[in-house]
Amino acid sequence: MTFEPGATRLGQALRPLALGAPGMVLDPTAEALLMLADRAQHVAEVVGPALAGGRWVVTDRYGASTLAYQGYGRAIDLDLLVRLQAWVTGGVEPDLNVLIDVPVDDALARRGGRATDGIESLDGGFHGRVADGFRAQAAADPAHWLVVDGRPDPDTVAASVRAGIASRVGTPSGTGGGA
Repeated sequence: MTFEPGATRLGQALRPLALGAPGMVLDPTAEALLMLADRAQHVAEVVGPALAGGRWVVTDRYGASTLAYQGYGRAIDLDLLVRLQAWVTGGVEPDLNVLIDVPVDDALARRGGRATDGIESLDGGFHGRVADGFRAQAAADPAHWLVVDGRPDPDTVAASVRAGIASRVGTPSGTGGGA
């Protein structure tokens, strides 16, 4: 289990810059490059070695997030982001992306108006574009996406995610089918 940005020492330094403090204005290109720098280090230090050791890797955020947030949300050229993503990861791609799909208004309401970083503090229009970006990626490549309705209670959503992963890629050895 890992996450982006921030799972490496470099990532810990980049995270507050990449996510921006509420009210901080970060150029979209700079934001994308910070996220990609974090990903390069994350693959080199965490993801790559785990995969080389035959382990499963579950990460909260990866390339699809860059396409959704910086591509769809910030209107950075998607083809450029795809090329940069392939470069910084050495072509390491997920076997399966999981999208827990929640309507933007519901997601914002669940946050209760709290924003912990500059990206979360952006308006509903930005978050709508990001959600549309995730859905577009899932629709374009359904073989590599599991889309789960995120509106039910957390236990129901978690059970749906576990069942969907098990049916699509199996379960890691030693887990007994749990997540």
